[in-house]
Amino acid sequence: MTLWFCRVCGLDYDESPWGPDGRQPDFSSCGCCGVTFGFDDATPAAARQFRSQWLAAGAAWFYPRQRPVGWEPAPQLAQLDPLYR
Repeated sequence: MTLWFCRVCGLDYDESPWGPDGRQPDFSSCGCCGVTFGFDDATPAAARQFRSQWLAAGAAWFYPRQRPVGWEPAPQLAQLDPLYR
């Protein structure tokens, strides 16, 4: 199975919200950081800015009930695509 990682927080997904070609976002939200795919992460600079704001605000989960017990942001952030770091 191929995983896709959120461009902002590195959360892994089974399918890309950017579609099979990587160019057709579905404008859904990341369960972790709350980024709107295709809007807040449309460019590497936009993803970095959103990440900076998310981290400065405490890196709270957008959907808190989805947060895994014992979750730590550092390992997840390590999964970021180098282009979006």
